[in-house]
Order: sequence, then C-alpha cells, then structure tokens
Amino acid sequence: MKHLLGIKQLSDEEIEQIFSTAQQFKEVLNRPRLKKVPSLQGVTIANVFFEPSTRTRISFELAAKRLSADVVNFSASTSSVQKGESLLDTVENLLAMRVDLIILRHPHVGAPHFLARHVKASIINAGDGIHEHPTQALLDAFSLLQKWGNFQNKTVAIIGDIYHSRVARSNILLLKRLGAKVLLCGPPTLIPPPFKTLVDGVYYRIEDIIERADAFNILRIQKERQKEQFFPSLQEYYHYFGVRPEVLQQNPSLIIMHPGPMNRGVEIDSKVADSEQAIILEQVENGVAVRMAVLYLIAGG
Repeated sequence: MKHLLGIKQLSDEEIEQIFSTAQQFKEVLNRPRLKKVPSLQGVTIANVFFEPSTRTRISFELAAKRLSADVVNFSASTSSVQKGESLLDTVENLLAMRVDLIILRHPHVGAPHFLARHVKASIINAGDGIHEHPTQALLDAFSLLQKWGNFQNKTVAIIGDIYHSRVARSNILLLKRLGAKVLLCGPPTLIPPPFKTLVDGVYYRIEDIIERADAFNILRIQKERQKEQFFPSLQEYYHYFGVRPEVLQQNPSLIIMHPGPMNRGVEIDSKVADSEQAIILEQVENGVAVRMAVLYLIAGG
C-alpha cells in the first residue's frame, strides 16, 4: 500500500495483513514495559487535521510514537490556512520540511484522493467530510473479530445518523466484504436511498432489530453537520432511537459499539455505554494497534 484512502481501494489480502499485523502490535501494547518498537525510526509523520478531533488524532499520534516515528501535529485553526493558503500549498510546504507521510482529516469529500494525485508522499485518510473513515472501520471490524473470530452468520446493525456519517459508509463496505450482514436503523430522514442498496435491511424502529442483530454500532447525531431539521428534537430522538437498558435485557449477548464521541442521553443511555456488553473502550485500544499496523505497512513494512 502506498496510500489508505478508502475501503474499496484495499484488497482482501491487504485487509487480512492489516488485521494480522495489528494483532502483533496489540501484543506489543500489552507488554508491561517497552510498549515501543523501532520500526519507523527516522520517519516523520504529519497529523494534518482541518476538523476537530480527539480520539483519531491522538490515536494516530500515539501509534506513530509507539513505532518510534517523529510526529508533527498541524491544526488548521492556528495555521496559514486562516490567511488563505490552499490545502495543496500547505501540504507541499510540510513535505519540503522532509515529512514522509500525511494523515489528513478534511471537511471536503475527496480531499485525501486529491492530495494522493498531486504529491509524492503517502496519504492516509483520517476522515473526509461525510464520505469515508477507513481506519475507524478497520478498528471496528478488528474489535468484533477479537470477540467472534469470524463474521460467519453475524449481523451488525448501524444505528443513527447514517446521512452525515463517514463511519457508516466505511463500516458497511468493510463488513460486507468480511461476510457479515449489515442492517441500518434510524429516522427515514437520516437514511439516504443510496445506502439502502448497500445493506441487508433498513428499519425505522429500534424494536425491530434488537433480536436480529449480534452487534449495535451506534452513531452520534452530528448536529454540527445538519443544516436543516431532520427530526423534531433530541428528546424525541432518544425516545424512539436511543439505545436504552431494556435493549440489553432483550438481547443479553448483544455487543454495543460506538465510534465516539458519545452523546449520552441522546443516542445511547449511560447505563448501556458503561455496561459489560459495551466494547467502546476496547475499540479505542484496538484503534492504536490498527493504526500502528497501517502506518507500518505503508511507511515501513
């Protein structure tokens, strides 16, 4: 791999290699000491984020440092972008300082693909608009594999704001490739018609999927991206689509996931988020191992 731009660009062999490499790095991270390897010593990686981020940016930074790479963090809010500098000029200036790899989060769909066509460095897509978030899908699938071993006869329900979610698109593409069934659930206004052709079922009541699914991947309501009202209120959304404790009682083997950040009391109840069936913090932990694998395979493997 030279770049990681989206799930479609990955071959089955590359996906398997990412998972097997991530498993090796997870063992490194679980050491009592020396949670670091010299694999990318001398490599300089830039986190170029044009949108706010906590988990993804820190996860990539920590993954790079665990591989002994040098890391530069770029924030658009304190950069020359505020003076009118273009994305391409910004990145080319970073590359002139001998940066080897760019991790890009950008509000515009296709920004990482644009860079990959115009610069020589490797590009990793850390989220482009409402398009894709490939490393999130990889760590979600890896987390489920840690629980199940494979996706045979498994069904994952993605619940919530499908319309504005880059996580949903990447998860659908990857889970289907791995053999899982995928269901969508949410308000009709938040499930665009094109998504319906990609999955195995679409539901508009959470009660209809509780016993059909083996895992719930619950998405945040992205109010910052919504330029119009898609449902009456957050309280009404929680009433109809919030995952509450009674869901766990109806399906005791159900796995609860969330890519974060969570809106407790909107899409997920605190008792669900903190329950034994939730693997939300495991997703965060596995994110470092998966991103170590991606960085290693692109920059040093």
